[in-house]
Amino acid sequence: MAKLNGILKIEGTLENLTFYKSADGHMVRTKGGVSRNRILNDPAFVRTRENGVEFGQSAQAGKLLRMAAGQLVFKARDSKLSSRMLQVMASIKNADLVSARGERKVALGIQTEEGKQALRGFDFNQRAVLPAVLYAPYSLDVATGGISLADFNPVQQLRNPQGATHFSMQSAFLKLDFESGVSSITYSDVVNLSTQSGEATHVLTPTSVPDESGISFYLFLIEFFQEVNGVQYPLNNGAFNVLHIVDVQ
Repeated sequence: MAKLNGILKIEGTLENLTFYKSADGHMVRTKGGVSRNRILNDPAFVRTRENGVEFGQSAQAGKLLRMAAGQLVFKARDSKLSSRMLQVMASIKNADLVSARGERKVALGIQTEEGKQALRGFDFNQRAVLPAVLYAPYSLDVATGGISLADFNPVQQLRNPQGATHFSMQSAFLKLDFESGVSSITYSDVVNLSTQSGEATHVLTPTSVPDESGISFYLFLIEFFQEVNGVQYPLNNGAFNVLHIVDVQ
């Protein structure tokens, strides 16, 4: 695979070359490869088939988590979220030490401490990661999903993007069963403040504990806004928003 740097930008196929546009620019690659029938049936490709099954399962697990987080993901994500999450899910799948190769599952890997650790601290928007935005200590109540910020001073402890006049904070408590795909999520009230607000303590507690079983995810969302004539508009369509997995239990 190569990047096309010329003046002429082509999309399509020309002889044995395929030209296409990706998030990284205009790319070109050669056609060809092993036939699908051979990959599916030739004993020489048994490892390829095993890898394909596990790849698909890991991709599905990533989609399940993104869908389960719902509206929060649409407020804070980057263009490579799917591929980044697939990479993490693949590592979680590897933590499944009981299944045979080709049958390892995220649903089993996430049950281990290694699997949970892989998603702790994951940021859905790589352009705005929590440690680079919030400089205040916070605590998590795993029983309720509540996130507390004591004596929080936005002027000194929040990195505000240029043009931001306000920000909001919200927590969410998600439970997801990767085996069945069933999930449930609850949210705290939104705390909306001026970026010039004074020091105060804030507690973001979801309205209830999710009523489904599964792995517990504790999420923290920070959104930035610009106020114009009394109306707050998402800053740069949410480009600087943060969605962070605080913990996985």
